[in-house]
Parts: sequence; structure tokens; C-alpha cells
Amino acid sequence: MTTTQTGSSASPLDEPGSERAGHIETRGIDLVPEDERGGRPRQLFAVWAAPNVSYLSFVVGAALILMGLTLPQALGVIAAGNLLWICTGVLAASGPVAGTSGSVISRAFYGVVGNKVVLVVTGWLIAAAYLALNWSAASVAGIGLAGRFGLPDSSAVDATVICLIAGGTLLIAIFGHATIVRLYTALSVLLTVVFVVVTGYVLAHTDWSYAPAEPLRGGALAVALATGFTLIASTPLSYSNSPDLARYLPRDSSSFAVAGWTALGAYLPSTLFTMVGALAATTLDMSEPEAALESILPGWFIPVFVIAVVVNTMTNNGMTAYSASLSIQSVGVRLARIPAVLIIGVLGTVMTLYAILVFDFLTSVQTMLQLVVVVTGPAMAVAVCDLLLRRNRYSGADLLEQRRGGPFWYRRGVHWAGVLAIVTGGLVSTLWVNTSFWVGPIAAALGDVDLAIPSGMITAAAVYLAAARALGTVPRG
Repeated sequence: MTTTQTGSSASPLDEPGSERAGHIETRGIDLVPEDERGGRPRQLFAVWAAPNVSYLSFVVGAALILMGLTLPQALGVIAAGNLLWICTGVLAASGPVAGTSGSVISRAFYGVVGNKVVLVVTGWLIAAAYLALNWSAASVAGIGLAGRFGLPDSSAVDATVICLIAGGTLLIAIFGHATIVRLYTALSVLLTVVFVVVTGYVLAHTDWSYAPAEPLRGGALAVALATGFTLIASTPLSYSNSPDLARYLPRDSSSFAVAGWTALGAYLPSTLFTMVGALAATTLDMSEPEAALESILPGWFIPVFVIAVVVNTMTNNGMTAYSASLSIQSVGVRLARIPAVLIIGVLGTVMTLYAILVFDFLTSVQTMLQLVVVVTGPAMAVAVCDLLLRRNRYSGADLLEQRRGGPFWYRRGVHWAGVLAIVTGGLVSTLWVNTSFWVGPIAAALGDVDLAIPSGMITAAAVYLAAARALGTVPRG
């Protein structure tokens, strides 16, 4: 890796006293010193590509066809919904500037005390839910592979597979940032190769003239399009942790480059492989996605594919667990980063066991992805608005200061503009959401059309801009 400040070919990650690949990261949310920073924004492409070369993308893409959309409609929804990765990229630009985690930067949005309450939901509980969701996907595949090797079909075997996958994932999070950057660069290539091979077999079986038996029209079509958009967009909206992976870059790194490489690294594989899932559903019964895909793959390749699914999930959840451990510290729990990783890992593992052993996997995926946007959408809108208002000028030292009367103490530790915005946006979004668990009254009145994302984000952004201006709490640049 190279350093944009010195032009040296040596990586600061190899210098004495800094975090190095293959060594356990000791830093938590504290400020990253300038002499321990290095790399270039383009490295973020692989960091974000590896977790998004995803089996879950196949599942979500197929769900759009199962809803009754035509192939062009499904592909259009996938391309549009994934555009929200731009928001994830924009947030990443604050990492090098602040030199600390996104869970600390959000003190600017909600205040030192208000931020703790928000993080319990957005940075901890939702993170645990996503750990469970992704581990469920890997576990379904891993359990199937265990059956191929002759292991009995039992809850004990299922639980063992889940715990092994969780344990491997937590090791990634424990080793931390430098290992993630180095490891994910290689894994993004290997995973892409495997998934491209799967794509080739899917294309060979795709029915390009596919049309649903009863094409959707009018209100039914609007419902399917809106629900599909929510499913797709829910993933980028959940990644408010993007500054965590960029904070080791030099402070003078181009904000546009950081944002662009982050967004592009996630957008391309997520869009491509979600589209492949939709194509697969034109001829395969993707209500059982693993079995459907394995039915068109040669026998020798199936174990390779299953291992790739498990590895991809570990990369995705390794990043999530890493950021969740930082969120625990930001909440104020007096724990080192590694015990914090273990806590979030245990919670996610318990939720995974419950999801696999009690619930139907596909139903769990759809319900969760649609429901969490009532929180993640408004939270993303507030974060992007604050960054734009301040023109991405954050001081990590100020953000880490928690004393009464400090720079981000606001009124009694709460920035009411941010709290009001996320609460109002969440309530409005809840009125528009449409899931098997809950249908909002406005959505129900308008034929079950799910507009939870645009309604929540627009409301939160408008309230934040108006309240911050009225209170005079967010200086422009």
C-alpha cells in the first residue's frame, strides 16, 4: 500500500507501533494518529466488494420474480435500489477526516447522550439482527454441505455448524481493520471467480422470454415494485459503518475518491448478483434457493460454491461485528474492543439459532429487510444531511470529548434536531411500511404500497435541516 502523504511504497501498517495485518488490532474508537495512517481510497473497492459478492443477493433477486414482477421490472428495481450505496459512500468520506469510527462521528448528529440511545438500536440491535440474517444464509448452505458428507440431520449438527461459522467470523472482527483490508482484497477476487462460474450456469438456464402467468397491473404492480425497492435498498441503508473502514486513510485523502470507491465496490457486485438471482428464478424454483442453484451446478463444484457462500457471509459479518464492537464502546460500555466483539457475536449467534431452528429462512429474510428500514432510512438521511451541512469538516478530538459543555454536548447532551428527525422519520416510515409482520395504516389505505424508505428519509432530512437551522446547532462548513 502507498501513502498519499509521503509517496512511500511502504505501508504504515508495517511500521512499528501501528496496526498490522495478521495482528490483533488494539485500537477501539480512539483517534487514529497521522503517523499510523496509510493506503489509498481505491483499496476500499475490494473491502466493500468482498461482502457483497453474496449468496443473499441471489435470494433477494429471486424474491422479486416470486412477487410476480417481469424480468425487466425486476432488473430495473435492482439497479434503482442499489443506487442508495451512494449514501454509504458519502458517509465513508467522514472517516479519514475525523479519524475515528462512525459511531463516534454520529455524536455530531444526536449529541453525546442522545447518540448512545440511537446506537443501542442502529449500531447494536440491528447489527445483531444482520449478523443473524447472514449467518442464517451461511448456515443453511453449511448444513446442506454437512449432509453431503454424511452427517445426520439433527439440531445438534445444525447448532454446531452455526457456531463454527460464527466463531470464524468473530476472528476476523477480532483481528480488525488491517487484516480486513488485506484479507478482503484477496477474497474479493476468489469469491468473484466462484460466483461468476455460478452466473454462467444460471445464464445457460435463463428463460429470457419469461413472463409471469398473470402479469401484475395497476395497484398490484405498484405494491410489488415498491416492496421490491424496499428489499433492495434496505442493504445499503444498513451500512452506516462505512467511516470505520476508511478512518485509517490519510486525512487529506480525496473525499470524492473515498465515497466513489466505497459506493462502487458495493454497488457493482450487489447489483450484478442480485440480477443473477432474478434470472435464476425464471426457470428454477427459488423458493429453495440453495437446492435450486445446486441442481444446475456440476457435483464437483457444489462444495466449492457452498464454501464460497460461507466465506462470503464471514466477510460480511466480520465487518458488521467489527463496527458493532466500536458502537458498544461509543455507547459508553467500559469494554475493550475484543470483549465487545464477543458480546455482539453471542447475541447474533442466539438469534441465528432461533431463526434457523424455528423460522422459515426466506420469510425471515424478507420480513427483516423490509422492517429495519423504518430506522436505517431516517438514520442514513440524518447522517448525510449533517455531513453536507458541515461540508465534511469533522474534528475527531472534539467528537471524542464527552464532558458537559463540550463541542457536541448541545443541550443536556442531546442534539434535539437529530433526535427529532430520526424519531419523526421513523414514525412516518412506519405508517408506510408493508410487511407480513406489520402494515402501516397509510400503506393499507393506499393498497399496501410500501413507501417506507422515501417517506422516512425525506421526512427525516426535512426535519433535520429545519430544526438545525432553527436551533443554529450545525455550522455550515
